[in-house]
Amino acid sequence: MTETGENRTRGGPWWWERPRSAVLDIALGAASAAECALQGQGFAREVGIPSVLAVVLGAVAGAMLVLRRRWPIAVVLVAIAVIPAEMGTFLSVVGLYTLAATEVPRRITGLLASMAALGMLVITAFRLDQSIGQDPDFNPSAWFVPLVTVLMSIGVTAPPVLLGLYVGARRRLVESLRERADGLERELSLLADRAEERAEWARNEERTRIAREMHDVVAHRVSLMVVHAAALQAVALKDPEKAAKNAALVGDMGRQALNELRTMLGVLRSGETERTERSERADKSDKTDKVERSHVAEGSRPGSATGSAATATAATGSAAMGDSDAVDGQHGDGAAEVPSRLAEFASAVAGRASTGAAEARKEGARTGAHDGGPRADKGAASSDVPDVPSLAQLDVLVGQSRAAGMTVELSVEGSPDGTCPPPVQQTAYRVVQEALTNVHKHAAGAATRVRVAHRTAEVALQVENDPAADGAADAGLPSGGNGLVGMRERVTALGGGFVSGPTDAGGFRVSAIIPYARP
Repeated sequence: MTETGENRTRGGPWWWERPRSAVLDIALGAASAAECALQGQGFAREVGIPSVLAVVLGAVAGAMLVLRRRWPIAVVLVAIAVIPAEMGTFLSVVGLYTLAATEVPRRITGLLASMAALGMLVITAFRLDQSIGQDPDFNPSAWFVPLVTVLMSIGVTAPPVLLGLYVGARRRLVESLRERADGLERELSLLADRAEERAEWARNEERTRIAREMHDVVAHRVSLMVVHAAALQAVALKDPEKAAKNAALVGDMGRQALNELRTMLGVLRSGETERTERSERADKSDKTDKVERSHVAEGSRPGSATGSAATATAATGSAAMGDSDAVDGQHGDGAAEVPSRLAEFASAVAGRASTGAAEARKEGARTGAHDGGPRADKGAASSDVPDVPSLAQLDVLVGQSRAAGMTVELSVEGSPDGTCPPPVQQTAYRVVQEALTNVHKHAAGAATRVRVAHRTAEVALQVENDPAADGAADAGLPSGGNGLVGMRERVTALGGGFVSGPTDAGGFRVSAIIPYARP
């Protein structure tokens, strides 16, 4: 975690950001005040002013260094002002350093540094001339005074300015890196939140898909079971042969429903098994990485530069692999795995359901032969269940409802060509299946019309039923209100349109148009 701006700027008195900065400036101000006070005594003797006044003025001028962070320009101006009195060397050096290290424009820094250098140049030249005139034994060459004055002025002004420029640039670089690190941390946090949201969304989508499949596949057969059971109860004493036939249908429907439910649960369990195997493989990979790192560490003992480099490279690579595995473990199971899991779920449901239905039919045929053949005439209700639900299997679906006593009229216009995608056919099949299930639930004995029209690049469906027949017994099937919602979700997921509602005659109509390709 990087240090935020609030944590870096808290706790300082007045204009200082940190308490230690205040302590440092006060100490520097005290040292500068002491220097200027001592140098002021010599200046007082030369010009003939009271020593106390010179000491006080020098101390005040030197104490200005305390304000170097707040008003660096004022500090440098004071240092330039006391140069003629030969005071404030320490004040000038620290003031120029602070001025160059702050955000003051470079032209102002250059101007003040030039003024300080010029003042130092003039004072040094003046003092050297005085020394040469007072001491007859001291008679240097003509180049001595210019060289010394230039070296003194540059030596006092250039190093603090250059050091201040370097420190200021480095400080700005560190601050920009901190801001960038803070920005990256916030961005990573946002990305993690979004990844978690996407994973949660994917989990919800998968739960919705599983619930929709279970409702569409199982609810239809259970509804037919209830209808046949009611018919069996009504004719058990009057028509034993018909009662036996209804009992056989109920058994077949129940076995098919159980097989399809077992298929769905098997797919879910297989997904859990895959995740367990994946985590076990990741654990083995981590252990292998640790063993390799230990071998590399043993092979790179002190005394071999190559071995040390190999150790560092191997450790870096292993850490990167560990981070990648951690990210995959956190987000792969949630978001990236969902599409493949949904595709596997759909194909496995269709394939295993057909296998289970075939086994149920074989068992029913054996039972019928053993009992003397009441199962031999089951009609459309015991026809083969397709591997993948499609529009070509609507006859089987309608036949099951007819066997349950419903009057169903099926009308198909055109024929599906090879360009009709399987998802479109499966969705159309599920819409008709759920609509017939709703008729069994809410309009027992009502005449129903199923119309299917194959158009150019789309399929149109309409299932309409009349009001419930007078005197028809209610099947007593529960309704959770999810049937119409599931149909609408299926159709809109493919870019189609779905409309449902009561008719003027008191019945109910379900209409859908499903395009071959999502617009």
